[in-house]
Amino acid sequence: MSPTKGNLINTKQYLEFSKKGFSILDKKQNILIKELMALVGRANEIKEKIDKIYEDAYSALQRANVSLRNCNEISKAVPIRDSLNLSFRSVMGVEIPIFNFSETQDNKPPFGLHDSNSYLDEAYLKFSKVMNLTIRYAEVETSIYRLARVIKKTKKRANALKNSIIPRFTDTVKFIGNALEEKEREEFSRLKVIKNFKSN
Repeated sequence: MSPTKGNLINTKQYLEFSKKGFSILDKKQNILIKELMALVGRANEIKEKIDKIYEDAYSALQRANVSLRNCNEISKAVPIRDSLNLSFRSVMGVEIPIFNFSETQDNKPPFGLHDSNSYLDEAYLKFSKVMNLTIRYAEVETSIYRLARVIKKTKKRANALKNSIIPRFTDTVKFIGNALEEKEREEFSRLKVIKNFKSN
């Protein structure tokens, strides 16, 4: 790049723009990491609940199988859930999924009193809770994956600005500035020589 005032002004603008870009990316990365850490904590909580309720649900189902002999026929009365809807919320431009569904429909077992007993009712309610928690877990896990992917890209771009682009523009500004100063000194010396020559 030739050392001209125009190039110096342009390079200074690019440098300023790059610094602002880095600042924005750094803030974005920090916000996304904070959101990610909160979701990781939530995922761990949900996973613990799922493991505990699964254990209770299988115990209740075993007791129901023993007391009712076979729950396969009764299980056909359980309706298939088809009320799951998907929406999104945005975190720094990252689309985070939100699964919307009704949890109240699972509060009452779908089979009659003469076909079941308290063990089967308990198993149904526990497995319904597991299903609801599993949906929430899938929501959180998907969010974590999306955030982690964007954080990685953002970090890569921020590092490119910090370690490559900003230093390069800084060096170019310094180079052009030094070259222009040298030209000014040469011009000043030349004019001084001409002035001295004319005065003699």
